[in-house]
Amino acid sequence: MLNPRVDFVFKKIFGSEENKDILMSFINSVVSAEDQVVDLTLRNPFSSKSYLQGKLVILDIRAVDVSGRHYNIEMQITDQLHYEKRALYYWSDMYAKQLNEGATYSELKKTIGIHVLNFNLMDETDFHNRYYVTNHASQKRAFQDLELHTIELGKFEREMGEVRTTLERWAAFLTKAYTLKESQSSETMQDPEVQKAMRVLETLSLDDDERVVYDGQLRWLRDEDAGLEKSFYEGKIEGHLEGKLEGLLEGELKGELKGKLEGLLEGKLEIAREMATAGIDPELIRRMTGVSDW
Repeated sequence: MLNPRVDFVFKKIFGSEENKDILMSFINSVVSAEDQVVDLTLRNPFSSKSYLQGKLVILDIRAVDVSGRHYNIEMQITDQLHYEKRALYYWSDMYAKQLNEGATYSELKKTIGIHVLNFNLMDETDFHNRYYVTNHASQKRAFQDLELHTIELGKFEREMGEVRTTLERWAAFLTKAYTLKESQSSETMQDPEVQKAMRVLETLSLDDDERVVYDGQLRWLRDEDAGLEKSFYEGKIEGHLEGKLEGLLEGELKGELKGKLEGLLEGKLEIAREMATAGIDPELIRRMTGVSDW
């Protein structure tokens, strides 16, 4: 089964015309009651050809609903420097582009950014956090058109039997899709849109070029997950070891870390070479692997 956290698989599921009901269910699980979507129009529906040719380097999903509200949804696999600034830039870009020449400010509509992250970004314990502009003294909301959400999948730790809300079911789908099929009669699978997303994921097929991109991103995703797990255990070791024992294990861990970093670099080079051989756009290769010379 394909991994729905790989960004172009995510957009194939959530950003395709035939799956707008899936996207609406996901958006409605995130936003407040007054911002529920009843219908929407995709502004940049997914195209495999455009993606592989480097015309869709950023795989965000942009949509506008019948009330005029604009939505920007992004699945981000790897951590990036200054991601908070990037999120604001994407929001401002979508907000500003609502105005055509000769239009007035009164035509601007509320814009909501939803960032699904495979890493921890904010110093918060909840996996879903919403951000508004508020008055510091009174804590009253102002500038109502600005709203941002982060969904940090690394903080989603609920077991299948603990999942209750639709957003939790979507988080379970994104993090545990390979086990959801066994839970179709449970609380996790009661949403018809989640069930449809499972069917789409199970039947999704890739051509040769898409498979090269997918395999490269999947290896990157596994490296990221392994890195998070390694950091967790290293932190526990560092916090508990003392004296000579700590020094001994620290030396071993440093050697292990050096070896894994060298292996990771070689793995990225190998991915970049495979993608270049398949004719993938060089800019897309650089974005995915972080390698500029292969």
